[in-house]
Amino acid sequence: MFVVKTKHFLKNRLTSCLLHTEAISQPVLRQGVSMEKQSIVVHWFRRDLRLQDNHALSLALQSGLPVLPLFIFDHHITEGLSSDDARVGFIGESLQRLDSSLREQGTFLVVEEGDPVEVFQRLLARYHVREVYLNAAYSPYGRARDEKVMGLLTSKGARCVSVNDHLVMAPGTVMKGDGTPYTVFTPFMKRWKSLFHDDLLRPYPVDLSRMQSFEDEAPPPFSGLPKGFRRSSVSVPPFDLSAELLAGYAAMRDRPDIEGTSLAGPHLRFGTLGVREAVRTTQKHSETFLNELIWREFFAHILYHYPRVETESFKGRFDLMPWVNDATQIELWKTGRTGFPIVDAGMRQLVATGWMHNRVRMIAASLLVKDLLVDWRIGEGFFAMHLLDYELASNNGNWQWAAGTGCDAAPFFRIFNPFTQQKRFDPEEKYIRRWIPEYGTAAYPEPMVDHQVARQRALDAYQSTGR
Repeated sequence: MFVVKTKHFLKNRLTSCLLHTEAISQPVLRQGVSMEKQSIVVHWFRRDLRLQDNHALSLALQSGLPVLPLFIFDHHITEGLSSDDARVGFIGESLQRLDSSLREQGTFLVVEEGDPVEVFQRLLARYHVREVYLNAAYSPYGRARDEKVMGLLTSKGARCVSVNDHLVMAPGTVMKGDGTPYTVFTPFMKRWKSLFHDDLLRPYPVDLSRMQSFEDEAPPPFSGLPKGFRRSSVSVPPFDLSAELLAGYAAMRDRPDIEGTSLAGPHLRFGTLGVREAVRTTQKHSETFLNELIWREFFAHILYHYPRVETESFKGRFDLMPWVNDATQIELWKTGRTGFPIVDAGMRQLVATGWMHNRVRMIAASLLVKDLLVDWRIGEGFFAMHLLDYELASNNGNWQWAAGTGCDAAPFFRIFNPFTQQKRFDPEEKYIRRWIPEYGTAAYPEPMVDHQVARQRALDAYQSTGR
C-alpha cells in the first residue's frame, strides 16, 4: 500500500482550476528575434515521461501545428535534493530516451532548468504559443505552480489544455451521493469499481509522424543531468507486470524474503509506465494488485480535496500528540540499528537501494511512531528523501495510515509487534540476514525499547488526545 513522492510545503495553497500548466525549455529559446514568430503548440512533459498512450501529447499532435516538447527541471523541486539523487538521474535517463526518439522524427526535446514561469516567459518571447497541453497535476504545489503559469499564458493569449493522465479517475469523479469526497477506502473502492468502464483505459494514440519541424536548429542532445547533479550509485530497476508475477502477487506480496512485487512504483510515479496500461494488465490477472492501484487513486483524491494533510494529521486531535522525538532513537531508526531485525533490514535496504518492501515499510513506520513516539512527519520526510517511488499523496497517506492519524487509518491501538511480524513474513530470516550481516552476533544491538512497555506508552499518549 505504501508508495512515494517528493515533498513541498506550500503556505499558499490555491484551489483547483479547470486549466493547469507547467513549464519547460532549453538554451534553444533565444530572445530578441526580429523575424515573425513561429506559431506552435507546446506539450509540457512532467510526470508523463513516455511517448505512448500519453493523453496531453496525443491532443497536442492533433492540433495541426508544430509541437514543441518541453521539460523543466523546476528549481522549486530540485534545490532540496541531494546532488546524487537517483530520481533525478532516472528522470534524466528517461528524457534522453524521449529526445532520441523525437530526433528520429526530425524534432527534439527542449530541457530547461529554473522557475517555470520564467521559462515560459522566455518561450513566449521566442514563439507565438497558440496552445499549451499538459497532463494535470493534483498536488498542492503542482496546482499552485500551474495556476501561475496558466495566468501568464492566458494573459498572452495562449490557450491551456489540461487533462487527466496520472489517474484512471480524476479527483472529483468518485464522490458520495451527497457530493462530498470519500474518506474511507472500502466505500471509495466500491464506488470506483461501479463507475469503471473499459473506455477509461482506452489508450491515447501518439503519432510522432505528425511532428512538424522548427525553424530552430536542434540543440545538442541532453546530457542526462541538470547542473549541479551527478550520477547516483542507485538505479531504478525495471518493473515486472508479467502474468506469472501477478498470478502469485496476492500470496507473495507480504514476503520480503521473496521477489514477489512488481517494482512498478517509480515508473508510475514518473510516468514511464502509464496507469491505464498498468490497470489493463493487472485487471486480467490480479484483483489484489488492482486494489493497490485504487489505493493510489484514493490517496491522490484525499490530498486533492484535503491539501492540509500534507502537513497536518487528517484527524486533527492527533496533532496534540505528546511526541517524544528522541534524536538518538531517530538516528538509530534511520541507520537500521534499533535492535528490531526486520525494521533494521528494511531501513538498510532503503538507504542502499531506494526501495523497501511494502510490508516492512508498515512495520518500520509502526515502530517509529508508536514504539518510539516520533512524529509521523519525521518518518515521512525521511522516506521522501530516499524512496525511488516517493509520491506525496501515497507516502503521506500511508504514513498517516500507519500512525493512526489519517482519514482511513489503522486504529491507533493497532500496533505491530516487530518480532511477530518477522516470524510471520520472514520465517527463515533470509531477508534479515541479507541486510544485517552481523545479525546473531554480539555486534548486533539489543532492542532499543521493550515493545510491550512501549506499546502501553503509545496507547496512553494517543488516548490523552481525547476521542
